[in-house]
Amino acid sequence: MIQKSSGPTSDGGADAFAADLLRGHTDTIVLGVLRARDRYGFEIYKEIRDATGGDHEIKEATLYAAYRRLVKDGLVEAYWGDESQGGRRKYYRITDAGRAVYRRNVDAWVATRRTIDSLLDLKGSR
Repeated sequence: MIQKSSGPTSDGGADAFAADLLRGHTDTIVLGVLRARDRYGFEIYKEIRDATGGDHEIKEATLYAAYRRLVKDGLVEAYWGDESQGGRRKYYRITDAGRAVYRRNVDAWVATRRTIDSLLDLKGSR
């Protein structure tokens, strides 16, 4: 689940709508984070939170469910990191299949956004 971080809000309905939109793209968001380099679970969480300036965060339970699903689907590989750098961490690496799915999902999002933008920009509809 994606939630707005605590703080003042002017329109709870808009926040809920944004969270619903983001929730449907959790896997793609995780794949996007992993494109640059391998990361461990909590590091992915922080990267997503920081990318929104702390405005939205995906609950850790939702992310860990996404990690399991992505591994099961062969889009991400999981491995245990070196214990010499502190506690043992599970790292995630995007696969070639994951990169292909990421590109397809981003292309679909761009096309959808273009359509929605054009529908919201109808002349005289406001």
